[in-house]
Amino acid sequence: MKKTLLLLCLFYLNIQAQDQSFNCDYNAYLFQYNDVYAVDLASGNSYIVAKDITAGNINAAAYNSADGYIWGSLSSPSKTIVRIGKNFETKTFYIDELPSNNRYVGDVSLSGIYYLKGSGKTYYTIDLDPNSNTYGTHLKTLQLSQNISVHDWAFNAVDNKLYTLEKKTNNLYRIDPETGVVSNLGVVPILAGLTYTYGAVYFDASGRFYVSANETGTIYVIQSVQNINNEKDIDSNLFAFGPSSSSNDGARCPTAPVAQEICDNGIDDDGDGLIDCQDPSCSGYSGCPVIELAAASSANDGGLESNNRLSQQISKRNFKRTKRSYKFNTTTAKRITKPLNYGTVATSRSTGFQLSDFVPLEVINEDETIISTPDDLVDITNATEVYSVDYLSKDEAIASLLILETEDGVYEHTKYICDRLLGAELISVSTIEINEQKFIKSLIRNIDGSIEFVLSLSVKQVNNNADFAVESHWNLDKYENHVGFYNFQIWSSSLDNLFILGEELLRLIAVQKPIVSYNNSTPPTVFVRSGTYLNGKLQLQIVNTNKSERVVFDGGLRSTETEQVEYVSTNIDLSDDYISNIEVNAGNLFDIGFRIGDGIETPDDLFMSDGPWGYDDAAPTTTVTRFIVEPNETSFETDEYGVERNINLEAKTSEYIAAYRALTPKFTPIDLTNYKSVKLNAKGTGTLIVRLVKAQIDSWDMQYKTSIELTDQLNEYTLLFSDFKSVTGEALDASDITSVVFTMLADGDEASVKQMDIQHLRFSKDSKTLGVDHTVFDESTHPFAYPNPMQSQTKIHFTAQRSEAVELLVYNQVGALVKQIAFNAVKGDNSIELNRAQLSSGMYICKINSDTPYKTIKLLVK
Repeated sequence: MKKTLLLLCLFYLNIQAQDQSFNCDYNAYLFQYNDVYAVDLASGNSYIVAKDITAGNINAAAYNSADGYIWGSLSSPSKTIVRIGKNFETKTFYIDELPSNNRYVGDVSLSGIYYLKGSGKTYYTIDLDPNSNTYGTHLKTLQLSQNISVHDWAFNAVDNKLYTLEKKTNNLYRIDPETGVVSNLGVVPILAGLTYTYGAVYFDASGRFYVSANETGTIYVIQSVQNINNEKDIDSNLFAFGPSSSSNDGARCPTAPVAQEICDNGIDDDGDGLIDCQDPSCSGYSGCPVIELAAASSANDGGLESNNRLSQQISKRNFKRTKRSYKFNTTTAKRITKPLNYGTVATSRSTGFQLSDFVPLEVINEDETIISTPDDLVDITNATEVYSVDYLSKDEAIASLLILETEDGVYEHTKYICDRLLGAELISVSTIEINEQKFIKSLIRNIDGSIEFVLSLSVKQVNNNADFAVESHWNLDKYENHVGFYNFQIWSSSLDNLFILGEELLRLIAVQKPIVSYNNSTPPTVFVRSGTYLNGKLQLQIVNTNKSERVVFDGGLRSTETEQVEYVSTNIDLSDDYISNIEVNAGNLFDIGFRIGDGIETPDDLFMSDGPWGYDDAAPTTTVTRFIVEPNETSFETDEYGVERNINLEAKTSEYIAAYRALTPKFTPIDLTNYKSVKLNAKGTGTLIVRLVKAQIDSWDMQYKTSIELTDQLNEYTLLFSDFKSVTGEALDASDITSVVFTMLADGDEASVKQMDIQHLRFSKDSKTLGVDHTVFDESTHPFAYPNPMQSQTKIHFTAQRSEAVELLVYNQVGALVKQIAFNAVKGDNSIELNRAQLSSGMYICKINSDTPYKTIKLLVK
């Protein structure tokens, strides 16, 4: 009796489990093979909810309004359909009238009739109404009025008609399920020219038709299809960026609504964390720009590393670019023409293939392609060779490709990790499918609001260098160690162009050597969308796509630029919300690299940094003997813009030494027009020249500066913006300040020790001059050369008290005059260009011949 009762209980529990219906929930469900993903159409994000629920693969998935279950067609057993409950328990039905294969298009009407398409024009009807006498049986076999190449269709609850999209033609079709009459409604404008497969389509209660492209995962929407009579009536747009998929099908309750973003009310209406024009569904609506018409960033600015060397490297790189007034000029950059041997094996060159052989050309309708190689990456990263291009349309970059060769491990930078450090937001992370392989694609919103789609992969040589193997991971530590890689980073303002470039890139790689394997990781399901650091706390916006309850935070932080890494770990509890705003108490910090993960799926890695302190010791006679960065000991007022951390710098020089503080990690300009002065506490030896560097000023000589006299006592100084002068004579516009630079010049030709101790630096709204008085320093007798050492050319910088004719005299080490340049100086800052020409390597003495007693300059020629 007990055994019988137990069996009855188990049978009852099993029935109860199988009887759990979906009850028209708001999720879309994406079936891939025999796995099931829940998809939020509003955000495009998805997460797996069940694995291996059937022996065979599931296709033609459909929600049945008559019983609340999802139904599908199985690849095996043959001629079998399957009913799926909310807990993903299944029950199969054998239908003898069905064909054995090619059953991958299907949906269920509101009355419970399953319309399942076979090959060609044939489709089958099956009764899935549990209250019907013919439940679970074949009703009839019908023919479409024309043959169409489609991969899914869906019922519109508004008019009870089937709708589908054709591959390649991108035609929208309306089908009368009872008669099989197919009506061609025309090409969907947003899809014109695309060649994707649309394997998952869905409806909402208002008759909006949602279409997912298999290869890219992009979700498109067609409004109110029941009202469309011809192509002119079709209103289509982007909706979200979701995951790529294959062997797939979609199912969703057609009477459930989908949250819609209202594009001009300042509210996140659909709960995806994106407001108004930020949301892809607003692309081109209500005054919002079309996402794919925005310019992409140049590869010339990219490629710095995602680790705790990053900030100093950015700092050095950008300070050097600022001092030599460097700006990448797309109009003068070298253009690339497609060679006759494009896409062929590089057998004619003794050196084999070059990085340029991997560059796709003339595949995304670009107007021209230019070389944008950031050569300065080789000196400061683990790259041994760099090559990059920008793809231009109407003189603006629409995509970029950065290629880097490394000898010992993968390149240590990924754009999706690094750019969040620089103020960008990671909007979404999902997959893109190229050559039947899934790669991670990320969607990044830059500080200026522009959108970029990013793909990264690396290639190594295997089998005694006979073949290539591809690796693509979110986490850098997943790549093989101690081997060389060819590293590729692509970003584009268009996801379609990213797909095309990625496809062509893999083809060009395979041309040189066969690709014999792929090792790709899945994207993180919990990731940091954006992060900021303020007053010892990290403010993180975390996207939780799979409803993880908790993540582990593991990080290594440095309190200052010169401190060692301190490791921290903590647990972070998350809510069921799609977006959580989390505060992590990190204490005073300069930079932090950290990982968050739920211990199951791929974790997210992120590196964040404050604007760095650095020093300029480019002068050949300058030797830095002490550089210490320490935390602020005094807190800032609430109305001040604080520049965190103090420095103590000592150097020996007969020319100059400079310290600089970038206000942001990448010298991004800050609008400081609400402030009136610079305040600091300082002590040191002699005169300290203070420059406020503006992004809009190209010439270093024209930057605004003032000076103060330091003593061996720590004093407070207040420098009014009106104290800062430029040769232009115009008042300082503080709307684009990138950095503050502190310079000390040598007292004479002999080397001397210079010290500066700078503390509690901040911008203040106070316009009162308090503290020690200061005077504008006269630099006229202290010229300097930059760059120094010189390779091909340098400039001799000096300040003239009046307009006059001068001469630059260059002497070699034995005192012989080797070069003489006449120059008409103007009042204010001047620079004389000196080309190397016939000068051999060695030390030279440069003297400005004038009535003004300028100091001589020691110039080293390499």
